Amino acid sequence: MHIPTEQVLVNLALYDGVRDDVQRDSGVWIGADGTIRAVGPVDDVLAEAGDARVVDLHGDHVMPGLTNMHVHLSLGLPGHFGDEVHRSNLAELVLLMADSARRTLHSGVTTARLVGESRYADFALRKGIERGAVDGPRIFTAGHALCCTGGHGWEADALEADGADGFRRLTRQQIRAGADLIKVCISGGIAGEFESIDTPQLLDDELAAVIRVAHDWGRKVTAHAGPAESVRRAVELGLDCVEHGYELTDEVTRLMAERGVWYVPTIVVSRCEQFFRDAGVPGWLMDRALSAGPRHWESLQHAIRNGVPIALGSDMPPHAGYDETTATVRELEFMVDAGMPVADALKSATIRPAQWLGQADTLGSVEVGKHADLLVLRDDPTRSVSALRSLHAVIKGGVSYRDDHGRLRDAR
Repeated sequence: MHIPTEQVLVNLALYDGVRDDVQRDSGVWIGADGTIRAVGPVDDVLAEAGDARVVDLHGDHVMPGLTNMHVHLSLGLPGHFGDEVHRSNLAELVLLMADSARRTLHSGVTTARLVGESRYADFALRKGIERGAVDGPRIFTAGHALCCTGGHGWEADALEADGADGFRRLTRQQIRAGADLIKVCISGGIAGEFESIDTPQLLDDELAAVIRVAHDWGRKVTAHAGPAESVRRAVELGLDCVEHGYELTDEVTRLMAERGVWYVPTIVVSRCEQFFRDAGVPGWLMDRALSAGPRHWESLQHAIRNGVPIALGSDMPPHAGYDETTATVRELEFMVDAGMPVADALKSATIRPAQWLGQADTLGSVEVGKHADLLVLRDDPTRSVSALRSLHAVIKGGVSYRDDHGRLRDAR
């Protein structure tokens, strides 16, 4: 079990997730409980920290840990990933997910929102991480995704139902298991062989039943969705968040902004040809994904232009290699390429996901009282999100999980 060490990080430039600029000559005091005790000008922090251990970061940049809001640690994608998941027994599945969780944490993702896993293994993994038995990010999970009979994800462990009563039952089952949110598939998508992206899959009374039960129990609902019309209907029924949104329009994104409905674009999934090849996915899936790319890109641009609240999510494993970085970092780079200011992109991966998750008091920024979830980079992230390619240290809850240069052990 990892135990936090009281220490003061000095000689650093701080991006705190609140301000848009870097605060140089800063210090961060991490308490023995793994929370931030003080942050600010280094001399003030040192005076407050007294005789706490001091760690020199040699002028590097510190920022909040990333949150990836669309993660599958038991990725059931047709091909090598799905085959490995489905042939594993439950013990093997948890170990498989634990390995992905460790890699996810090492990639700089200190919080992950899981949006559809297999056989309730995510709840066991979450408990193991919370107890310190397993290395991984903080987990917020939907349990199983929900779909209609034969709907999107049924072959990848989504649970099937029909009718409002059936969906009420499945929603309550996920909450009973410990779900933090509910994920429902309301249209076709990339990975369903017998559907199209624009295939509507839930009737209004079915989706309304999910939303009503979830909201009554204090849970938000996010929806896998492709076409604008399905999204429009869902937004009008009270949906909280849209995943993918492959075919959004100007009109629908304006409606989303007006209603405060969030968007997790996962733009990498319609441009990751090499990942699909390496994963051994069927040709029809790769063709559908890549052909969706131009329209998907337009959807993201509509959302940015119309002020939809956006949070980062990759769908690909957060740690997966992509253009000499990870899928998480590449997603951020694509968001900036599509027109999102760097400051907004950084917030989409830090403080804003914390707000959606209801955790803004404890996560998402470098402020007193919050968990010491920190990344150390060589380069300045406020100049370019590609600075995350220079990541070399990861701290979660005051514990160092990655320290490429050994500086976190260099104390005086």
